[in-house]
Amino acid sequence: MGAEGPLGFGSGSMNPHLVCIGGEDHALRISFLMELRERGFRVTAVSTGDEALFLRHGIPHRRYEFNRFANGSGKAGTIRTLRRLVRELRPDIVQSFDTKPNLLTPLAVRGEVPVVRTINGLGWTFSSLEARALAMRPAFCGLQWIASFWTAATVFQNRDDQAFFERYRLIPRGSGRLIQGSGIDVNAFAVARRLASPPATMRREFGLESAEIVIFVGRLTRLKGVPTLLEAIPHILSKRPHARFVLVGPRESEGPFAVAKSEIQRFASHVTVLGKRHDVPSLLGMADLFAFPTQYREGVPRVLLEAGLAGLPIVASRMPGCSDVVEDGWNGYLVAPRDARALADRIVDILSDRTLGAAMGQRSASLIRERFALPGIVDQYCDVYKSNLRAKSRGLLAPSPLESGIANRRLDGARQ
Repeated sequence: MGAEGPLGFGSGSMNPHLVCIGGEDHALRISFLMELRERGFRVTAVSTGDEALFLRHGIPHRRYEFNRFANGSGKAGTIRTLRRLVRELRPDIVQSFDTKPNLLTPLAVRGEVPVVRTINGLGWTFSSLEARALAMRPAFCGLQWIASFWTAATVFQNRDDQAFFERYRLIPRGSGRLIQGSGIDVNAFAVARRLASPPATMRREFGLESAEIVIFVGRLTRLKGVPTLLEAIPHILSKRPHARFVLVGPRESEGPFAVAKSEIQRFASHVTVLGKRHDVPSLLGMADLFAFPTQYREGVPRVLLEAGLAGLPIVASRMPGCSDVVEDGWNGYLVAPRDARALADRIVDILSDRTLGAAMGQRSASLIRERFALPGIVDQYCDVYKSNLRAKSRGLLAPSPLESGIANRRLDGARQ
């Protein structure tokens, strides 16, 4: 046995090269990639987003294109592009995030390099009740099964998604691993809060000095539950007339899923729309409560981690991912998705009892620091990478289910 490198991978892999592939929000994982770099990895990011954010932190970046709203068109071209990029970059291991990259990356790499993919939610197909989404679910399952042929390990961010994949045998037995979220940099969040304007100053900036502020952060889409929150507003105002609602996140970029501007304008006197912002920690600091009525099958929503770390009580939907962060009645409340009245009632309960809200917020902050802090999450990913890199270096990577099936059929034929 040769001497082991600093990561314990063996002398041939002193600084393993990890290529991390994601979509347009991949920059949210910069802290994750920087933490991996601290552990001795050479890291390259591949995404459809702006490379300037990565380069600012010294992370090499390569860009590729795909339309996240399109179904079927362009996939072959994206697979070829990813295959070319991976061959040029020559990584030791590949990590993928997000629905389409998780499907396309294993098909592009095809076993040439170990691929670890993280299922951070099941996306529109398993969140929408539209007939088109329901019809696509069998095809989605088939694609996940095919992608598993060339996946070394599949990481799940919540138990619901892991149970779903295992129940329908969409991954090989024993290849799944639960790691709750991509982690949050607690220290960086605290620094951002310290450097921000005081909450009172921000309230004055938006004309919300005496308001009870309910804040939502996320894409302004129907699946994120924005219409449910809007529907809840009259019920909340009937009990808490000083309540005001701040919506933070992109709308124009959300294509057919975007909430219509006219829907929001109906409540213009009570709703402040800020669009996409880069000062979310500061904005959370001025709020009294975080509302997240999503209908989406989330992984572990980063916005809930940020809201919890900001010490906010949370009212969220009882959906996969949300229930991994919010314990009903302890650090917030969970309500049924699409139930505007239940959402309103729980928001009113917290706004009406500031002692309760403060206690819930403190519990949220403690929970996030204990369970979701970035170093602990990265430790778990390093364990996954180590085991696969060691197996690769010793030629012990398990064959894909497809290869196993072919081998078993040949063996059965030889026995006959």
